[in-house]
Order: sequence, then C-alpha cells, then structure tokens
Amino acid sequence: MATVRDSSQVTADAPGMPDADGGSVQTLPPSGPPAGGRPSSFRPRGAVWGPRLELLILIGPALIVFLAFVIFPVVMAAYYGFFSWSGYGPAVDFVGLRNYIVILTDPAFHEALGHNVFIAGMSLVLQGPIALGLALLLNRKMRYQSVIRVLIFVPYVISEVVVGIGWSLMLQSNGALNGLLERVGLGAFAADWLSDPAIAIWTLMVIITWKYIGFAVILFLAGLQGIPEELSEAAAIDGASYWQIQRHIVLPLLGPTIRIWAFLSIIGSLQLFDLVWIIWGQYVASTAGTSTMATYMVANGRNAGSYGYGNAVAVVMFLISLVVALLYQRFLLRRDTAGAITGGKA
Repeated sequence: MATVRDSSQVTADAPGMPDADGGSVQTLPPSGPPAGGRPSSFRPRGAVWGPRLELLILIGPALIVFLAFVIFPVVMAAYYGFFSWSGYGPAVDFVGLRNYIVILTDPAFHEALGHNVFIAGMSLVLQGPIALGLALLLNRKMRYQSVIRVLIFVPYVISEVVVGIGWSLMLQSNGALNGLLERVGLGAFAADWLSDPAIAIWTLMVIITWKYIGFAVILFLAGLQGIPEELSEAAAIDGASYWQIQRHIVLPLLGPTIRIWAFLSIIGSLQLFDLVWIIWGQYVASTAGTSTMATYMVANGRNAGSYGYGNAVAVVMFLISLVVALLYQRFLLRRDTAGAITGGKA
C-alpha cells in the first residue's frame, strides 16, 4: 500500500523507501515559504490605499482646522511682523527685522518676560505641593468627599472676567480685605495690594493659585485612581508606613501625571493675559510690576495702533513657547511618551 506523507513528518525516510507495512512512502513538497526563504511580498493595491484613505478621512477635518486656525495665523503674523502696519489696508512699509530688534532690546519687554518666568516658576512651587497634598487627602475615604472635590474645582470653571473683577474689588485700598483687617484689629497689615510693586506680583500669584489649583487637584486625583491599591496594601503588609508608601510607590507612579501638569502650567504661565489685564489694566500693570508678554503685546501693538509690531511680539511669544515645549519634551516627557509609541523599530 502506498502511503502519502508530508516532508515535515518524514525525518529519516528517503523518497521511495518502503513503509513498515510493505508499501512505499511518497513525500510531498514542503508547505512552508517558497524557495528563497521569503514569503511573497505581493499586496493588492486596495490593501495599500485602504488604510491610508481611512486615516485621511479621520484626520482630515482636524488637520484642516489646525492649518486654518493655528499654522496660517502664525505664518501671517510672521509676515506682518516685517512691516510697519497700522492694521488697515495692505502692508507696504517693509521694515525688515526692525520690529524684532526693538522687541529684543526693549527693557519693558525684558521686564514682562521676567514676570512670565517668575509666574511659571512660582506656579510650580506653590500649586504643585498644595494640589498634591489635597489630592492625597481627597483620595482617601472620607465624609463629603464629592462635595469637597466640587468646591475645590469650582474656581477653575469660573470665568476669568468674573474672577478678575471680584478680586480687584476686594483688594482695592478701600476694598473688602482691608476693611476686614480693620474690623478685626489687624489694620496694620492693610496694604495697597494691587498698586504696590513689592506686593502686586505676590497678589497675582495668590489669585492664580486660587484659580487654577482645582485643575491640578483633579488631574492628580485622576492619576491616583490609576495606581493599583494592591501595591500599597502589599507595602503596608511588609511594614511600610503611610509616608513611605507615598514616597516610594505613589509619587513615582504619579510622576507622568505631575510632569504633564507642570508642562501645561508652564505654557499657560508664558501666555498669561486675561487676569492681569482685567485686574491691573494697561498702565497699572507696567507700574505695579505685573506686566506679561501678552499685555505688552496688546499695549504696544493693538492699543498703540502698531499692528506690525504687535504681530512681531506674537511671533516672539510663539517661538519662546515652542522652544520651552520642545526642551521639556526632549528632557522630561520623552521617557513618558517613549513607551506609548508603537510601530517603531526594535
């Protein structure tokens, strides 16, 4: 009897060798890849263009919006920054790099940039520890936990206009805060919270911390929810104290969330405008020491009727924010995003 076997099942038998029952063994060609050791690379044309068309349909609308409302305004701002333009009619008075030279040599811009850097640094120093402590506290089971979370988050959702007007009314020299200090016998601590250059920048930091602390708390709470409780329970069984668990387990695992919050806080501090403009206005901000790059841009660009110069300031702000974002991504966020990128070479 003839027996048919696959060559993968025949190891010692040669073609035509008799079988155990007296028949002959016939081997079939192997069922693996073709000669050469490589599978066929032929792919139908539809299989190539199908995923690309699907990707284009999905990202097309977002890409159009991004190009229209982000890239195009930046390009036009860079273009008008080379002109002395009043905002009406075509830009014909080409001045080259003069606007940018004036910006980089203006002491008022240097002062505004220093304020932005100070606000960015102090936002991390003040908001970070407070928000982290509140998040750790609210992450534990306690009464009225949901109510406390809502109350902490409420200032963040209030409009900047409402916040600015409310704080400006309370912090005036004859406002509610100084009146309260006088009534409780602490009139010696009353001060000109908005106009004194030695106090105004710290007043701004208190307002910013009160306004944006809720966002940091909610972000940290979301990160804490993603940390498995089994890790803390295992460490507690091994004898670790509460603070040791927070230091060696919770904080390292919360690191990516903290770094994302820090990045958003820095970029927001570099672009701060609304609260300063509403509370201090155009002239008081410069004299009180609370001006920022954005208020400098509006005061010396739009309000001065020099839209070309204002566009140049906007370009400088964009470049500063871009450099900070790229450096932060390169040195701090790279290890967080490296594991999330798929499809790369091993």
